[in-house]
Amino acid sequence: MKKGSIFIATLLLILAGCIEEGETKTLKIAGSTTVLPIVQRAAEEFMKIHPDVDIRVSGGGSSVGIRQVGEGSVDIGMASRELKSSEREKYPDLVQYVIAKDGIAIIVHPSNPVSNLSLEQIRGIYNGTYKNWNELGGEDEKITVVGRDTASGTREFFWEHVMKKEKERDDMLEMNSNGAVHDKVATTPSAIGYVGLGYVDEEVKAIKIWYNGKLVEPTIENVKNGEYPIARNLNLFTKGGAKGLVKDFIDFILSEEGQQIVEEEGFVPLS
Repeated sequence: MKKGSIFIATLLLILAGCIEEGETKTLKIAGSTTVLPIVQRAAEEFMKIHPDVDIRVSGGGSSVGIRQVGEGSVDIGMASRELKSSEREKYPDLVQYVIAKDGIAIIVHPSNPVSNLSLEQIRGIYNGTYKNWNELGGEDEKITVVGRDTASGTREFFWEHVMKKEKERDDMLEMNSNGAVHDKVATTPSAIGYVGLGYVDEEVKAIKIWYNGKLVEPTIENVKNGEYPIARNLNLFTKGGAKGLVKDFIDFILSEEGQQIVEEEGFVPLS
């Protein structure tokens, strides 16, 4: 090979390496609005460490996240529930990664005098047995029942573990995110709703639950020690085992720094 040809070939290899090194790597994530704040914060921190990475995170609900990762339109699906049997059959190669734990808090407007309920009373509110707050020690006011839409993993978990798969009342207001439930309850004195622990703040009042003979608050500590009865895993799903950038990001969330983000966002770290 002539010297000129060797020089040109070497130059092309160098340029190709520079182009590859300068490429932006994109990671697409979608799904649960409960898991969303953890992953968004983690993505921000991860991109600071890796400026060549672009992580795009969107909500849509657990069912959307599972479907999209199963179909390959995103790299990671977020879900606040386990896979349904139908999803396992349809997407048999999905792999689950538990990144945190969470409690589902029952919330009411701060002005509501009702502060304590049993699981049976909560189920009674959502199945229509109780229609007025005065039946539960509150004011003479019709209960405004707020829940989640059918794509929500939080609703699926609530339906299985609190409702015991009973039908919810027909007049339940369906919201498409934890934030929407929070905002509706915060601005509606007669409302009751349910959200992940990370969405509890001074604008709403979290109900204490009668369980095993005592009142239990929805707190990180009570989820950790197993005393709070409405608790679950928060998950990421990948199509096949996580590799490359996907694995690096999941490992980051599971690291000490990532688990600190979990706690700062109001959820329960694994360790």
